[in-house]
Amino acid sequence: MAEVYYVGVDVGTASVRAALVTRGGLLRSTAEEPISIWEPQSDHYVQSSAEIWDRCCTAVRRVTQAVDRSQVRGIGFDATCSLVVLDQSFQPVPVSQDGDRQTWNVVMWMDHRAEEQAARITNTGHGVLIRVGGIMSPEMQPPKLLWLKENLKESCWNKAAHFFDLPDFLSWKATGSLTRSLCTLVCKWTYCPPEGWDASFWTSIGLEDLLENNFSKIGTVTCPPGSPLGDGLTREAAADLGLDPGTAVGASLIDAHAGGLGVIGADVKGFHLPCENQPITSRMAMICGTSTCHMAISEQPLFVPGVWGPCLSAMVPDMWLNEGGQSATGRLIDHVVKAHAAYAQLQERARQSVPFTGENVYSYLNSHLSLMATSRSAVDLLGSGLHVWPDFHGNRSPLADPTLKGMVIGLPLSQTLDDLALLYLATVQALALGTLHILEAMKEAGHDIRTLFLCGGLSKNALYVQIHANTTGLPVVLPDQMEAVLIGAAVLGACASQDYSTIQEAMEKMAKVGKVVQPDLELQSFYERKYKVFLRLFAHQREYQALMNHR
Repeated sequence: MAEVYYVGVDVGTASVRAALVTRGGLLRSTAEEPISIWEPQSDHYVQSSAEIWDRCCTAVRRVTQAVDRSQVRGIGFDATCSLVVLDQSFQPVPVSQDGDRQTWNVVMWMDHRAEEQAARITNTGHGVLIRVGGIMSPEMQPPKLLWLKENLKESCWNKAAHFFDLPDFLSWKATGSLTRSLCTLVCKWTYCPPEGWDASFWTSIGLEDLLENNFSKIGTVTCPPGSPLGDGLTREAAADLGLDPGTAVGASLIDAHAGGLGVIGADVKGFHLPCENQPITSRMAMICGTSTCHMAISEQPLFVPGVWGPCLSAMVPDMWLNEGGQSATGRLIDHVVKAHAAYAQLQERARQSVPFTGENVYSYLNSHLSLMATSRSAVDLLGSGLHVWPDFHGNRSPLADPTLKGMVIGLPLSQTLDDLALLYLATVQALALGTLHILEAMKEAGHDIRTLFLCGGLSKNALYVQIHANTTGLPVVLPDQMEAVLIGAAVLGACASQDYSTIQEAMEKMAKVGKVVQPDLELQSFYERKYKVFLRLFAHQREYQALMNHR
């Protein structure tokens, strides 16, 4: 019998990736296509849904060109939780003031234009906020919708007939089905199954227009992730993607949740992990790329201040999800390294280590730090005199304070390559301490997390992974297939094709353990002290804010 395949499509912040995946979870081929980002003004980030779909089609055609179309049994999409705006005819509606940019109709996830609207929504104290840690983030959809109504009423709000989360836009484009995934609606829109939309919430924030026609603009029919949508691929979408009409399409996921799906269910027998004979609730998935999401699931709803959720069936059907996060991680490391005076020197040194790739800069920095450490002491200890508060783009969890900014304590007058390496190290340590901060909040609320499962671009950085293990004192599992987000997207297609009966079964068969990184327990006391400094940094920042605001 011919091998069967599933296609996973992942729309990240700056690129679309696709993978052809076997029934056993092996990546046969992958492809990547860039997508444009436009920043019309500070903190406004915009994309085009037409360009994104076009790039999806190119990537899928590339990964499936060597196999017979009939071997592809299902396709699943994941994407960033960006907001797509379409009119009555499903044409793009622009989301910025620039009239020349008619097709730029996507408010990106990292767009913080709606900070003021988010704060106003938080101040209503409405009951739905309990599921977003009590605080509405500008990265969620209600404040973005409110901003569009208040600032672009004529050019956008009055013309808009359909507001999609980007993952749901992709599955609609593929199938013509307007059914929304519970993942997007529950996590980013305040939908709460089984009751559904809370009309009083939308009315209380001034968006009562969304109640029209039973909430038709934002979704009236929902289903759990991986559910088969419509009759599969439409003729038009199949032609675009180079696949057969009717190929099964699974209800989509937000990209981070797909990463969670691609790692958290792996069979860990024989790896001697603390989660081995424990339920899946003892695991936390970390999807670390441009930003980082911290996914923990529970049998019963757990409310964690400053952490999103609990959301029923938002990742694993019938389980409750809590989602912590850091808004800038890979993006912060890039920012800190590239802005340093010694960056050109670093690039030159990395170029000399052949073959040169963008990743070389970080592998070079990692080896440079090893040389700086004495043979008897860990690299980590080099960070004892330099401390970073990493919220250059605000704090998502567990403080849920978008007004916080970055801090660096302990800078010298010199700007050598050694100085750059130390600042990079202190930044990585700060991000790991941020993860510990989130873990502590989850633990206090009742989670019992014993093992971390990492995936995404930063999981390929050995220093980032080891420091996360050392800081938290927990073992870190890396997936066998490094593209775990793509595996998670393919799981949706496998589930929709009904080759697997449940998401849980597909996860266990398709996600595999690659490597386990154990913590260096000798560093426990060092990180306990570093964590105390970390917690004081944000307390001090709030003190400074209060001093400056005092008239």
